[in-house]
Amino acid sequence: MKYRVIYYSFILLFLFVYQGFAQDSLKKEISKDRHTFTMLYETGATSVKNQANTGTCWDFATQSFLESELMRIGKGKYNLSEMFNVRYTYPLKAERYVRYHGKYQFGEGGQAHDVLMILDKYGAVPDSIYPGLEPGDSLYDNTEMDAVLKAVLQTIVQRNKITPHYEDIVNAICDIYLGKVPEKFEYKGKEYTPKTFGESLGINTSDYVEITSFTHHSFYKKFILEVPDNWAEGEYYNVPLDQLIEIMNNAIKNGFSIAWDGAVGKNNFYRKLGYAIAPLVGDTSQTGPEKEQDVTQQIRQKAFDNYTTTDDHLMHITGMAKDQTGSIFYYTKNSWGTKDKKYDGYWYLSVPFVKLRTIAILVNKNAIPKNIREKLGI
Repeated sequence: MKYRVIYYSFILLFLFVYQGFAQDSLKKEISKDRHTFTMLYETGATSVKNQANTGTCWDFATQSFLESELMRIGKGKYNLSEMFNVRYTYPLKAERYVRYHGKYQFGEGGQAHDVLMILDKYGAVPDSIYPGLEPGDSLYDNTEMDAVLKAVLQTIVQRNKITPHYEDIVNAICDIYLGKVPEKFEYKGKEYTPKTFGESLGINTSDYVEITSFTHHSFYKKFILEVPDNWAEGEYYNVPLDQLIEIMNNAIKNGFSIAWDGAVGKNNFYRKLGYAIAPLVGDTSQTGPEKEQDVTQQIRQKAFDNYTTTDDHLMHITGMAKDQTGSIFYYTKNSWGTKDKKYDGYWYLSVPFVKLRTIAILVNKNAIPKNIREKLGI
């Protein structure tokens, strides 16, 4: 009897230790990267910035996109001011807000075409000339400025009367928080105004188009995309989903980057892991690449219609990679800085994720395959 107790005790101890080793092994396996990425194509890009406590991803993503375009056309590296665009879009938003009696979008958000509009209308400046930071600050924070502007505009609307000085008030608030834009400045030994500096960049804004893919409008036509931050009522070309992906792939393969607008506020945008997927419901795998959805045009439309795909973030796609299974991911520059970021401020977006969560893209029209350009009349 004594030996039997010892025997069973030994068996229980062995099972306990074995289970502990197995659990530790499983934890180590789960903690391993589920994706190993290999770069396939990469366009030039400037350094990662940090939008910090601002809702200006539209600005950072598109300005980064234009900086890559300048590199692509041989203009060299530029660090363009994002806050210059913020400074000039706020008065335009304010005008629409009061003219529509407060029934119009007003806030920090925007779209890629806003940057092109400001470039055409007001020009551009280097970040070193107009950083848009108060003395002593190193990170952006526009929350107080935004709140003050909203309070002023709401007061005007509630009085049912547009004060003749409201534009001066809006401009003064912007100047207080962001600084006055210089009328003239010197850059690399030459004197410029914001307008002449913008012209010197050689960017032809008519070369850029925004493209989306939704079934509530006709394909191969333009329409005003119904998202809250499209305050300027920009028009987007509409193509079938497969052709949207074809455009993106053709762009990256031929050295063109992409300004991407989509939804990242979902569980499948893994902020610590640095990648985003569209996981298959019911997938219980714990190691290796996850199983992903087969995202169709109908699934994509449903996600837009039920507000699970929203225009909550813009980023800058600068390359394509594959993981160990050969699945394609888009190498994407974000504007959340580099501190504690797994891939130094970049994310990898899977094709199913992009199909499901993309609102729209901005590309150079020369990046679009010829057959699709002909259908769009570009």
